[in-house]
Amino acid sequence: MEKEIELKKIENVMGRLSKSKFRSSFKLGKKYKEYVKEKGIETIKKHAQDFISKRLAPESILNDGKQTPMKGHPVFIAQHATATCCRGCLYKWHKIQSGRKLTSEEQEYIVDLIIYWIEKQMKE
Repeated sequence: MEKEIELKKIENVMGRLSKSKFRSSFKLGKKYKEYVKEKGIETIKKHAQDFISKRLAPESILNDGKQTPMKGHPVFIAQHATATCCRGCLYKWHKIQSGRKLTSEEQEYIVDLIIYWIEKQMKE
């Protein structure tokens, strides 16, 4: 039941993000799709967990707003597409407050959202 509720939440936010010209402009190119195929979605998920725990989850982030590159890894592209790239975007789109450490549930939601977007891109 919990995963069903989370999926509805993800689908709802993805619907809102799709109306943003900026957020909807992000796509996984051929190179990134090949990388995902080569590594497998479980490895990509581990990368996402690592990036989120180190770059987004801490209470204080020195370079917040600039910590997620615009290229270099499929997770980075997905973070911009899903507005999980910085604490400001997390608040604006997901109502997750900054100035505190992200909970494990919040981190899991962010990773699930990123993987949802990547899996959708892999089908296009």
